[in-house]
Amino acid sequence: MTATGAGPAATTAGPAAALRQVVGSSRPVSWINTAFPFAAAYLLAGGAGRVGVAELVVGALYFLVPYNLLMYGLNDVWDYESDLRNPRKGGIEGVVLSRRWHRLTVRAAVLSNLPFLAYLVAVGDAASTAVLAVSVFAVVAYSAPGLRFKERPVLDSATSSTHFVSPAVFGLALAGGTVTGPVLAVLAAFFLWGMASQAFGAVQDVEADRAAEIGSVATWLGAARTVRAAMVLYAAAGAVLLLAGLPAALAAVLVVPYVVSIAGFRNLPDSRCAEAHAGWRRFLWLNLVTGFLVTQLLIAVAMGWL
Repeated sequence: MTATGAGPAATTAGPAAALRQVVGSSRPVSWINTAFPFAAAYLLAGGAGRVGVAELVVGALYFLVPYNLLMYGLNDVWDYESDLRNPRKGGIEGVVLSRRWHRLTVRAAVLSNLPFLAYLVAVGDAASTAVLAVSVFAVVAYSAPGLRFKERPVLDSATSSTHFVSPAVFGLALAGGTVTGPVLAVLAAFFLWGMASQAFGAVQDVEADRAAEIGSVATWLGAARTVRAAMVLYAAAGAVLLLAGLPAALAAVLVVPYVVSIAGFRNLPDSRCAEAHAGWRRFLWLNLVTGFLVTQLLIAVAMGWL
């Protein structure tokens, strides 16, 4: 299928339409998923007192919007043709970026990132800069032509997880925090959770991706086995959190709702893969609840209640 028009979403010209499309391509619902890990890691590592508050503010703003615009905006430009055939696009799960705004989106993504990256490199050291470089590379490599990590089974899940874990690692590095056993356990658990989430998200697109000759961990394993793999990864994340000791181990219980939420799809045949979309929608809202509970746990730790 070849697209010759501007696409079904927002074909009218004008600043308002451009803003809607560019901002929509950054997935506002996901902004907190990258800003929160950075800010939490930076604060818990003592960065506000040891390094400064300005670094916290700038870093949080960067991972809130420009980082997501680079990640999702470029993806929407490079995946335009397949997005036209994806019925999930056009709402909370992402816009179909009108071809009219492709060049503007690329420019906005690059230009909005540059000043933040320059500042964060300037105030950081070699370790934090290396982490930041890996983070940005993973964002671009996921969907960039010639790399397309999103089409390489298992690497797709690992790269997607890196998108969300690396801001936390960067926050830790920028704050000059110490990498202890419990810290490694928390980061490893977060990474496993991210891999599980990406894998399950790919299940709903198994048939469409195969028809378009697009690879993924789900097209490789099939719907049912991918769901089971995601369940194992979620459970493993909880088990690793237990190794972190208290109070971090208390968060292990938070993986249980994820396992329960997708368990009903563990025998899902590939021909009915689209049914997993209901589980994915549930996942999006479950993240909000989990984020709230994690925040309460962090507050309790900061206040010395645990």
